[in-house]
Amino acid sequence: MDPDTVAAAQRGDALALDRLIDELAPYVRRLCARIAPAAADDAAQEALLEIFRGLPSLRAPEAIITWARSVTVRTAVRLARRDDREVAADDTLVDRSDPSREGLVDIDDALARLPVPQRVVLVLRTHEGLSEQEIAAALGIPMGTVKSRLHRARAAFREGWEA
Repeated sequence: MDPDTVAAAQRGDALALDRLIDELAPYVRRLCARIAPAAADDAAQEALLEIFRGLPSLRAPEAIITWARSVTVRTAVRLARRDDREVAADDTLVDRSDPSREGLVDIDDALARLPVPQRVVLVLRTHEGLSEQEIAAALGIPMGTVKSRLHRARAAFREGWEA
């Protein structure tokens, strides 16, 4: 992402802002779909709105991706947790079985079954390629917490995959 485009968008250049949002939107949507699958569209919209609102305060235009990722992760986690609470309160499960796919496990479904904290660290590690230290910084949690969540997430993912 071009820092000059970011700086122009920060100054109020509408074309630069459109270009920036066009470039960020697919990334934000993919990340939200992995972290908050049931609320991906809402999470992406909210994250893009927060990015738009917070853009003037971004001090380093070259850090747009890191900052946008942080905004997106926070937003997606908040909505994923809300959805998990609503499902727990409702206590009903939706049958998403498809007879033509019997015996197959969808990666996104297996990922969606993980608890939100485990899902987030696994997505940031495997899909975003962040190091454990970068994940700890992005989420504001200790490195040991990242390691234990990753360990549990991988084990639960494998278990769900083999089920």
